[in-house]
Amino acid sequence: MSNELAGKVAVVTGGAAGLGEGLARRFAAEGARVMIGDVERDSGEALAAELGGNAGFLATDVSDPEQVGALVAAAIERFGALDIMVNNAGVSGTMHRRFLDDDLADFHHVMGVNVLGVMAGTRDAARYMSAHGGGSIINLTSIGGIQAGGGVMTYRASKAAVIQFTKSAAIELAHYEIRVNAIAPGNIRTAIVAKSASAEDRERLEQFEEGIRAQMRADRPLKREGTVDDVAEAALYFAGDRSRYVTGTVLPIDGGTVAGKVIVRKEKA
Repeated sequence: MSNELAGKVAVVTGGAAGLGEGLARRFAAEGARVMIGDVERDSGEALAAELGGNAGFLATDVSDPEQVGALVAAAIERFGALDIMVNNAGVSGTMHRRFLDDDLADFHHVMGVNVLGVMAGTRDAARYMSAHGGGSIINLTSIGGIQAGGGVMTYRASKAAVIQFTKSAAIELAHYEIRVNAIAPGNIRTAIVAKSASAEDRERLEQFEEGIRAQMRADRPLKREGTVDDVAEAALYFAGDRSRYVTGTVLPIDGGTVAGKVIVRKEKA
């Protein structure tokens, strides 16, 4: 590790597991003091305890802007500053076999976490950063917000909204030396695919998830499986000084999936 974030303070929402946990761990390893927000209290408290005195945890439901504000305030109160805000918390919604079967029952929950949470986190972090020399805001979207496709329509719409919001916020907040960028992971093995399964699919979850993963592999030019560490590396770039002239960017971490379809060539005999 290069201690690239020494002296900086970061907030990571959804930081108790999955991508968020990976980001929190990498930031802490690079010298940052990290405040973790998540609805999973036990996992969040355990991670903060493992990371030591330079980490803290606050139970946070990002769909409630007041709780997001409290998380930002807690980081500033405990560590004395805020340099990096990672709006990572997200939910997938229920995957239905057909859009015609979607009752849209989870629409407000998905939009509340995936869009409102990002907007509130960006706003509250920027309120502090604008008066303290700027900072870096990193929003987690998805290749599902870039590339159209079937399934989880509300999720796709929410992640597309994050992209448009990120670019718009980057333009407005540049005046304050606040950089706003987005990371669009794709084909990263986390629990989010499993959580998108309907009750019917959970009965044969292993088969369901492997089908999704097989399609992802077929669509991905790079055949190496993406990892949480790949996403953390991108977040580190946006968080540190190497990206001081970069804002309004959406970076896919997807093995080339959104670049285009894989061309299958037959080998000559």
